Amino acid sequence: MPLRHVLRYTALALAVAPTLLQAQRRTPGTNEAAVKASAAAIHASVLSIDTHVDIAPANFTATGPNYTQKLPRTQVDLVKMEEGGLVGAFLVVYVGQSPKLDADGFASANAQALEKFDAIHRLTEQLAPSRAEIAYTAADARRIHAAGKRVIFIGVENGFPIGADLTNVQRFFERGGRYMSLAHNGHSQLSDSNTGERDGVWLHNGLSALGRQVIAEMNRLGMMIDVSHPSKQSMMQTLAISRAPIMASHSGVRAICNHSRNMDDEQLLALKKNGGVIQLVAFNSYVKCDPTRDIPREQARAAAMTDLRAEFGITATDRRESQAQIQALTAEKRNAYLAKQEDITARRYPSDPPATVQDFVNHIDYVVQLIGIDHVGISSDFDGGGGVDGWRNASESLHVTEELVRRGYTKSDIEKIWGGNLLRVMQRVEQAATAK
Repeated sequence: MPLRHVLRYTALALAVAPTLLQAQRRTPGTNEAAVKASAAAIHASVLSIDTHVDIAPANFTATGPNYTQKLPRTQVDLVKMEEGGLVGAFLVVYVGQSPKLDADGFASANAQALEKFDAIHRLTEQLAPSRAEIAYTAADARRIHAAGKRVIFIGVENGFPIGADLTNVQRFFERGGRYMSLAHNGHSQLSDSNTGERDGVWLHNGLSALGRQVIAEMNRLGMMIDVSHPSKQSMMQTLAISRAPIMASHSGVRAICNHSRNMDDEQLLALKKNGGVIQLVAFNSYVKCDPTRDIPREQARAAAMTDLRAEFGITATDRRESQAQIQALTAEKRNAYLAKQEDITARRYPSDPPATVQDFVNHIDYVVQLIGIDHVGISSDFDGGGGVDGWRNASESLHVTEELVRRGYTKSDIEKIWGGNLLRVMQRVEQAATAK
C-alpha cells in the first residue's frame, strides 16, 4: 500500500477518537443495574435482526442434532436465538469461489446453493414450523415477530452459483433469497472482489457486463443488492445503476480498521446518498486492527498459507470443507499441517488483537456520526468466523443492546440499528420492484 494511503488511514483512525469520546459522554449514568434493566426492556421489544449467519446443511436434518436444539459447535441455533432475544437472522446460502469460471464450477456451486436453500426450508417447514418462519417481505417479518416466532430470512453470499444463467436469479428469489452479493473472496463472473487489493489484479475493473444485468434483474425482482465482498469500484458502479437502495450485509469501518472488507468514508457517504444501510459486522479482524497494518505482511501470510495448503493437498475454498480435508489427513500429516499453520498465523504473522463488544460499537458510533442513525445495522458473521468478546454467539445478543444503552442510544435509535433500518431498505427495494 502506498505510504500516502497508510498515512490517510492513520489520520482517519486518529480522527475518530473525539467522536468515540463524545459518544461515551452521552452515557446516561454509571448505574450499571439501571443500564441493564433498560437494555433488557428495550431488547425484549425490538425486532432484532442479524443479517449474516452461515450454516451447514448437516445441522438441518431430522435424523441427527439440528437447529431446533442447542448445538455445542454452532454460534447460532433456535435455542440460542431464543435465549439471547435475537428475533431474526439471515441464514446464508454461501458457496466458496472456484478458481475456474466454467460450466462445471457453476453446476457444482449451484447444487451446493440449492442444498442450503433446502436446509433452511426444512427448518421452517418441517423441523420447527411453530418456532420459526421464513420472511419473504418486510411485512412478513413484522407479522412473524408479532406471532412470537423467530424470523428467518435467506441471504445469498456470492453470486457465483447462478453461473452464466440470468434466470437463476429469479430461481433463487423464488426460493426466498432476499439479498445477494455478486462476489466473495475472489473475482466471480459477475464482479471483482475486495481481495484484488492484495495483489492489484482485477478481472473486470468493477462489474462485468453480466453483473450489470444481474443488478437490473435484482431490482426488477425486489432482491437487495449486497456489496460487502465486492470491490470498492464494483460498489460504486452498482450505486450508479441500481434503481433501489443497496445494503452491505456484513462490513466494518475502514477508518477504524484498515481492511479491504471494510468501507471507507467515500463509500459510506455514497451509501447514505443512495438511502442504503451498512450492517456492521462483529468479525474480529474487521473490527479491531492496526490502522497502519502491514499490507506486505498480510500478503506474505496469505502466500504462506497458499503454499502450505498446496503442500498438503488442501484444495477446498469453503472453510468447513477445508477443515474436513485437514481432518482426513493421516494423524502424522495432520499434526505437521497444524504445526506449520500455527507457525504462519501465530508466530511469523500474528493475528490482530482481540476485539470486544465495545470495539464493535465504536464502528456503530462512527457510522452514526458520519452518515446518520438511519443507515446502520448489525451483523455477526456467526459460524463464518464472526464473534467478539461479549458477543460470541446468539445467546449473548443482549450485550450489544446494553452497550448501546451505555452510550446513550434511545429505544428509537436501537430499534433502527437492530433491524428497523434494514426493513426500511427491504421495503423500498420491494416498492422499486413494483414501480412502473
